[in-house]
Amino acid sequence: MDRSQKAESVASLNATFHEVGVVVITRNLGMTVAQSTALRGKVREAGATYKVAKNRLAKLAAKDTAYEGIIDLLTGPTAIAASVDPVAAAKAVVDFAKTTDKIEIVGGSLGSVVLNADGVKALATMPSLDEMRAKLIGLVQAPATKIAQLSTAPAAKLARVFQAYADKAA
Repeated sequence: MDRSQKAESVASLNATFHEVGVVVITRNLGMTVAQSTALRGKVREAGATYKVAKNRLAKLAAKDTAYEGIIDLLTGPTAIAASVDPVAAAKAVVDFAKTTDKIEIVGGSLGSVVLNADGVKALATMPSLDEMRAKLIGLVQAPATKIAQLSTAPAAKLARVFQAYADKAA
């Protein structure tokens, strides 16, 4: 890798660090190509990115960003998973780590808050941004639905009473 490629890689990682909401650092412990491809696919489906980067270049890219705290985590054969959604990357990596022992979650960062491996796992258990939006919409719609049900309930009860009298008379 020549100097211009290194500068391009640092600039790309720096742009990623400025755009994302969460960064997860993993350590690869001899994953096969098939496992790595499966992990990348799973991460991509979640709307995140997974990139193996040279630690020295990643450290340079993380300087002067909110993710400066992850610099200490970048040792050994590491890779970086990142996503705009604060949960997507963590959830995808943790789910994949449950299926194999060839990947280790080292830690991560949620903005300027540095997380250890347990923190990343706890973050993965939280609902995603889309799930939270759906729950919020459900909570907003619930009172209106209940009011509609309550307003039609008396009429329905009267209709049942009249039907019962009609059946009894017949």
